[in-house]
Amino acid sequence: MRVELCTEPGNPARPNEDFASVALPASGQGGTLVVLDGVTPPQGDDGCVHDVPWFVARLGGALGELSVSRRDMTLAEILSAAIARTAETHRSTCDLSHPRTPQATVVLARWDAGQVEYLVLSDSALLVESPAGAVEAVLDRRLDLLPPRVTEARDLVRSLPQGSPQRAAAVREYVAVVESLRNAEDGFFTAAADPSAAFRAVTGTRPRAEVRTLVGLTDGATRWVEKLGEGDWAECFAFLRKAGPQGLVERVRVLERERVAAGVRVGGKPHDDATAVWVEL
Repeated sequence: MRVELCTEPGNPARPNEDFASVALPASGQGGTLVVLDGVTPPQGDDGCVHDVPWFVARLGGALGELSVSRRDMTLAEILSAAIARTAETHRSTCDLSHPRTPQATVVLARWDAGQVEYLVLSDSALLVESPAGAVEAVLDRRLDLLPPRVTEARDLVRSLPQGSPQRAAAVREYVAVVESLRNAEDGFFTAAADPSAAFRAVTGTRPRAEVRTLVGLTDGATRWVEKLGEGDWAECFAFLRKAGPQGLVERVRVLERERVAAGVRVGGKPHDDATAVWVEL
């Protein structure tokens, strides 16, 4: 088995809000992969006395422990239990009903001699390679399918001059529209304080014989495909096989710096926390 992992903050002056782990139980009967991407809230506006790294460390730790020790539970049940366990650790000190209470995207996979299970919630990605070399991206597409009012608000922002009061007002309106869809029926879901969100995740199971490699990526790493135009998912996987997770993250940073130097925006921030985990079974 080959396991490689790289995680790097988008800004060295700020804590990394990603989390990654691979567990290989002493029984030797399989393992688990956990990748979380903490959601950065507006400054001082999440109703919580804890920061995002605090949250992802506890949620990620619970996912790692439960996915190894509770083989009787599905991955959605494990995520639900981990959300509930994490919520209980700060329910008495924090407003967990706040829409921006600490939260994260999730990639979770578990395998044994017979099968591979997987779960993806929000905009991190899981790449699955077959023994024949075919690569499939398991994605939660809800952020791509938001109502037209989101696109309209975003297009308005892009049409207004940088630094203008009109653009600043349009940005606030765009943020408000997106926030109204967070963990909402016609919007998208993250792992926050509501255990039921776990059952909104994309899940599946495959025979172990049909899976050779699993790759977990946060959206700071998926920029290679989704924001920076370096290739499709199969090409990203091929690059990873050659350069490894660290090589992918380094390439993303080079491309981001080139865009910044050219005055081109890459998503909502010039650099994002980036994590890639490679598990060749």
